[in-house]
Amino acid sequence: MIHLWAPMFLGFVLAAGPAQAEAEAELARGAELLAPFKLELKAALSEGLATGPAEAIGACRLKAPEIASALSRDGVRIGRTSHRLRNPANVAPAWVAPILAEYITEASARRPRAVPLPNGRTGYAEPILVQQPCLTCHGEALAPAVTERIEELYPDDRAVGFRVDDLRGAFWIEFSSPE
Repeated sequence: MIHLWAPMFLGFVLAAGPAQAEAEAELARGAELLAPFKLELKAALSEGLATGPAEAIGACRLKAPEIASALSRDGVRIGRTSHRLRNPANVAPAWVAPILAEYITEASARRPRAVPLPNGRTGYAEPILVQQPCLTCHGEALAPAVTERIEELYPDDRAVGFRVDDLRGAFWIEFSSPE
C-alpha cells in the first residue's frame, strides 16, 4: 500500500515545487520593494526624535506620506495601517484587513504575507511591532507635550497604550507580478 501512495506523493511534491518557488519569489520581491520605505521612515522618525517627541509626531505625520508617495511609482503602491489608527488616512486596503485581523488574533501568524490581487498584481503585508523608541508617542505613559500635540493633530487618536513587541499595525505594498 505504501508503494501505491509513493508516486502520488512524489507527484504532489513536484507539483507544489513551482508554486512554492513563486510564492517565495513574491515574498522576496515585496520585502525588497518595501525596504526603502522602512529605512527612510526610520531615518525620518529618528531625526524627529532627536529634536524632540513633538517633532517626531510631525515627521510621522508629514514625512511618512511623502516617503510613501515618492516610492509609489512604476505600478507600486506603498502604505501602512493599524487596527488602532492615529491618522484615519491610513485605513487598510480591503485585502490587508483580513491579514491585519489575523496578526491581531494570532501572534504566531505575524509573518510577512504575499497574496494574489486582481489584474496580475500582488499584495505584500508585513507586521509592525512596537520598538522602544515607539513608546515615546505610542506608549502607555506619554509626556504632556506629546499628549497635547497628538490631541491637536489627531482628535480621534487610538494609537496609544502600546508596549514593546505589541502589534502596532502593518506595512503593505501592492505591485505588478513579473511577466
